[in-house]
Amino acid sequence: MSPTLFMLILATPWLGALCWYDCKTRRLPNYLTLGMAVAALVWRLGYGRLPMFLNGVYGGVAAGLFLLIPFLLRGAGGGDLKMLFATGCLCGLHRMAILLFCTSAAGFVMAVAMLIAGKVDGSRLKHWARCIFDWRYDRKAGREALPPKTDERVRLPFGVAIAIGVWLTLLIEIFAQNAA
Repeated sequence: MSPTLFMLILATPWLGALCWYDCKTRRLPNYLTLGMAVAALVWRLGYGRLPMFLNGVYGGVAAGLFLLIPFLLRGAGGGDLKMLFATGCLCGLHRMAILLFCTSAAGFVMAVAMLIAGKVDGSRLKHWARCIFDWRYDRKAGREALPPKTDERVRLPFGVAIAIGVWLTLLIEIFAQNAA
């Protein structure tokens, strides 16, 4: 069995649990996110020794840096940051570009679908667009009319997009290994 297929099989229940938590509570528990980071790094150390372990650490740091600015601007939650760090540890640095692309694409498709279905309130997106493109727009009045950030309909469960991104990344890697 290839190590990538092994990682996919072991990560699937973890990703499913995180998706469930994120959809139900919009929270990602630390024991699942950080626990998976530790488990992935321990597995990498045992399977591939120090070079594979360092590849996982570098992947986790790179993935975490990807969400650092949105986190600092309060556009992403701490759980999303920790989950992306854990998936970076799982996938490694060499898969980072495809992981981030698949995660971003899944998040975009999910956000558009949720906006169309009416599951997410698009008023903040509309406000930001008007702030950028409409010089006549009253920014202060628009900001006051926005729903609170704690409202359930304002927050997107990005953990689902991260899980889809990990799945797609590992599947693409498996297909690439079998094609070679």
